[in-house]
Amino acid sequence: MVRKLGGTARRWRFDRMATVCYPSSGQVTSVFASVAKYYGVSVSICPPRRGNRKGVVEKVNHSAAQRWWRTVPDGLSVEQAQSGVDKLAVRMDERRRTVDGARVTVAELADAEPLLELPALPFAAELVVERTVTPQGLVAFEGNFYSVPPGLPGARVRVIHRLGEDTVSIATASRAVIARHRLAPARSRADRPRRRSRDRAGAEGA
Repeated sequence: MVRKLGGTARRWRFDRMATVCYPSSGQVTSVFASVAKYYGVSVSICPPRRGNRKGVVEKVNHSAAQRWWRTVPDGLSVEQAQSGVDKLAVRMDERRRTVDGARVTVAELADAEPLLELPALPFAAELVVERTVTPQGLVAFEGNFYSVPPGLPGARVRVIHRLGEDTVSIATASRAVIARHRLAPARSRADRPRRRSRDRAGAEGA
């Protein structure tokens, strides 16, 4: 998302969510601190019992949801949905504000805000999800199916994708890789799933 914006703000603000901080204390977790350090930003956690501060952000999300999400038809593809969000963003950028007596648009305010440059590569985060192998020896992930070696129907496996890489690995609970494939584009349910033939299989280490 920050790449699409062309950079990042110097400070990120979050609610007291467990993926970012310890909700009881508001202290940023060591894992997320490494993310912030990688992008060179500071992290601000919303203080407890400060509804107005949280409400400003939530109102923006609510506005986008009311103007777009309620109108999304069933069976929309990922590409069509993204196009709809992009068009909404353009309309919201055209909103006008008064700053220091001058009338400007939200887009003009954003253009005047200097953004930090981004690292060449995204932060090396991993998406790991559990899946069950189908009777046909396939594993579902983001609308596509990937094959695994014979003899695994019904087995629980892990699908591992490292952010920024073009491959997806399928591993056992102990993270022993049993198959690796080139990542296919994510597909919505309305699109026909694609089966990926096995590119590499074997007892490879993660």
